[in-house]
Amino acid sequence: MLKERKGELKQEMGKSEKLSDLLSMAEAESESETRKKVEVLEGMKRVVRELQVDEGVKRREAACNVRLLCKEDAKARVTLSMVGAIPPLVGMLDLEDFECQIDALYALLNLGIGNDVNKAAIVKAGAVHKMLKIIESPNAANPSVSEAIVANFLGLSALDLNKPIIGSSGAVPFLVNSLKDLDRKNGSQAKQDALRALYNLSISPSNISFILETDLITFLMGLLGDMEVSERVLSILSNVVSTPEGRKAISAIPDAFPILVDVLNWTDSPGCQEKASYILMVMAHKAYGDRQAMIEAGIVSSLLELTLLGSALAQKRASRILECLRVDKGKQVSENYAGNMGSAVSAPIYGTPSSSSNPNVVSKECLEETEDMMSEEKKAVKQLVQQSLQNNMRRIVKRANLPQDFVPSEHFKSLTSSSTSKSLPF
Repeated sequence: MLKERKGELKQEMGKSEKLSDLLSMAEAESESETRKKVEVLEGMKRVVRELQVDEGVKRREAACNVRLLCKEDAKARVTLSMVGAIPPLVGMLDLEDFECQIDALYALLNLGIGNDVNKAAIVKAGAVHKMLKIIESPNAANPSVSEAIVANFLGLSALDLNKPIIGSSGAVPFLVNSLKDLDRKNGSQAKQDALRALYNLSISPSNISFILETDLITFLMGLLGDMEVSERVLSILSNVVSTPEGRKAISAIPDAFPILVDVLNWTDSPGCQEKASYILMVMAHKAYGDRQAMIEAGIVSSLLELTLLGSALAQKRASRILECLRVDKGKQVSENYAGNMGSAVSAPIYGTPSSSSNPNVVSKECLEETEDMMSEEKKAVKQLVQQSLQNNMRRIVKRANLPQDFVPSEHFKSLTSSSTSKSLPF
């Protein structure tokens, strides 16, 4: 028994020593991590102090350090902001030194990545107006400056709180002009940045008026067809169309509806189809004149095809537009019928027994004439249905890569020949 007890004591002592060793190691690691954190914090504080010195070279080096530290480290963005990096970096934008401005711009850009608090702090420190001041300086002639400012506006405009501030500052004309210049120079990334920044700003209804003061809408219409930017362009137009002023501006552009309808025809991109159909749906819902312009642009056959081949959302929107057009068509037919009946009642055919005995009785000849007119309208509607279905079939055949001499089945032919106005989706 005594031997067993001694053995147990030795085991317990061994365990205690191991536990003590583990605790010592944990304390050492904790102290090491603490030292590292303190060193990192002190290093960041030193960088911020260097941002405030008068020597240009040191300030540039400090700005470059901030840029590198924040590039892929979210914690560094928080810490540098807490130790006061933002105000001196914004202050560097006032310097005439082109290289200092560039380094400060990219340091601010990285500080704002994924950090809404920093985005708000950068704008609050006056960065927006200082960047616009740079645009008016000789340094703006350097493409690197404009691209860095565009990138900053893109990042800062992602925060809803900043959208009205940036929009009212005068940034929209700069972004529009930058977009045009970049389009001519084929700067794809910077061009995308300018478009995305304008999209962010267009989300705020208060910025639509600033957008409409430029020629952006006309320019965007001209960009439709470029597959690299078409979906982004349509996203901006989807925001613009949400206001009465925006709808008026779009409908005032020559060939706006043929261009938008054409998007439904040439693109297979679900995103483009959905956004184009949304713009057309809103405009069709709001204005009779726009609906007539859409019909003249040949929208009916495009919508019928979209209801067959489009995404679920595009099909839904196409059906809603067709419903708006169908209501218009029904009203037009009803008004024509009422007008014809009214004229028949008020002006009976003289020389018939009914007209001489009772002027309020519609003559047989007048009723036959009215029926003939209605029959002609039905024929016209029926012909339109057949043409639309045939056009859709040709497009389907083309997309399916079927032989050009492909002939639809007899069932399809009988379907088109037996269609009536009741089956019209417009």
